[in-house]
Amino acid sequence: MVEVDGRRLPAVLREQKDVVVEKWVRAAADSLRGRVTAAELDREFREFYAAVLPLVGDNGRDITDERYLEVRSMLAEMSRTRARGGYTPSETASSVFALKRVVFELVGDDADAGLFRELMDFSSLLDALGLVTFETFARAREEIITEQSEQLLELTTPVVKLWEGVLAVPLVGTLDSARTQVVMEKLLESLVETGAEHAIIDITGVLAVDTQVAQHLLKTAFAARLMGAECTISGIRPQIAQTIVALGIEFGDITTKASLADALRHALRREGVEIVNAGKGR
Repeated sequence: MVEVDGRRLPAVLREQKDVVVEKWVRAAADSLRGRVTAAELDREFREFYAAVLPLVGDNGRDITDERYLEVRSMLAEMSRTRARGGYTPSETASSVFALKRVVFELVGDDADAGLFRELMDFSSLLDALGLVTFETFARAREEIITEQSEQLLELTTPVVKLWEGVLAVPLVGTLDSARTQVVMEKLLESLVETGAEHAIIDITGVLAVDTQVAQHLLKTAFAARLMGAECTISGIRPQIAQTIVALGIEFGDITTKASLADALRHALRREGVEIVNAGKGR
């Protein structure tokens, strides 16, 4: 146990830095179950310790102050790294709270009244920093989820070249505003890159068509037209056709077909391609 003899907490923490960090690394390594090496934790914790030392004596009530900028940045980086590594919020914040336990074990029993008050302020400071860790971890997880959602939209919205000059976008699942925007952007980019004059939006795999979905489809079709491509909507199954009629939705002069094959056949005929043994066209 450290003999404090009335020395203030900042002085104790500076003098016992190596001891504190060593115990802190061991405590945190146990909670992280070996997924971070001791060397990595030692490097990370020494940098954090150096940033926290000038703040010892504060109670963390004004965590937004500019003096906390460096330590907040470190916590944000640590939280992002942990979030991307699949750690839980508790595992991430425990790294901060472990420091409090180590310091209390080191000097708590020998603390006089003055030093004990400093320990209470130090505890409040680390509690505030722990909350920052939770908040930054939550934001990092939200960013990751958003990125993954955008990547998933990209993967589930392919633009396929069916024939020279004919592109198709086979849609599966639910069509909402965000996905429609991705569909439109990818289709228009592909029309520019390929110079295709025919675009097919196939909704065979779309779960349901309501007024909103129909409006999304029409916007995409009109956007393709503005790029000089004739747009066909395929996959109009009987039940979807009934729904469209019941809702009073009108596609105007946009060509619709029952299947992707029918839509491709239509596009090829417009291109002047002779179709042999292709079955009865619509």
